[in-house]
Amino acid sequence: TTHYLFIVVVAVNSTLLTINAGDYIFYTDWAWTSFVVFSISQSTMLAVGAIYYMLFTGVPGTATYYATIMTIYTWVAKGAWFALGYPYDFIAVPVWIPSAMLLDLTYWATRRNKHAAILIGGTLIGLSIPLFNMINLLLVRDPLEVAFKYPRPTLPPYMTPIEPQVGKFYNSPVALGAGAGAVLTVPIAALGAKLNTWTYR
Repeated sequence: TTHYLFIVVVAVNSTLLTINAGDYIFYTDWAWTSFVVFSISQSTMLAVGAIYYMLFTGVPGTATYYATIMTIYTWVAKGAWFALGYPYDFIAVPVWIPSAMLLDLTYWATRRNKHAAILIGGTLIGLSIPLFNMINLLLVRDPLEVAFKYPRPTLPPYMTPIEPQVGKFYNSPVALGAGAGAVLTVPIAALGAKLNTWTYR
C-alpha cells in the first residue's frame, strides 16, 4: 500500500513536470507548431516515470496506473479552463494510457525482464505517442479558430500565435517525432532504471 501511495504522490508531481516539458500541446494555439518538441518531451517523460515506478513495484500494470493518474490530473486542468469560459477544445489532453499499456504488456510478456522493458517498451512508447496524439489533435474542432479567438492570457506579446500550416506537413512531424522519441527514450529510460538500482541496492 505504501508503494502505491508513493506512486500516486510522485505521479501527480511528475505530471506537472510533464506538462511543463510539453506545455505547447495542451493549448491549441501552439499544438500544431510544436508537435515534434512535444513528442520528444512526452515520450521521454512517460518512459522514465513509468519504467521507474514499474520496476519499483515489479508489478505489470503500474505503468498504466501511472499514466491514468497523469490523464485524470490533466482532465482536471482542462475542466478548470472550461469553467473559466474557454471552449472545450482549448486544451487537448495528451494520450498517455495506450503507450503505457504497451510498456506493461512488454514487461509482462518478457516475464518481468527489466532490460526488455527498457529497450522494447521504451521504443514502443517513443513510436506510439506521436501517432496517438496526432489522431487526438485531428479531432480538435477548428483548431485555428480556437487558437486565434481564445489566446492564452498569459502569453507575452512576442509569443502571439503564428498561423500553423495545418495539413501541410512537408517535414512529416509524425515521423520526426516518432523517430526522435523512440531514439531518445531508450537511453534516458535506461538511466532512470540504473538510478533505481542504485537507490534500492
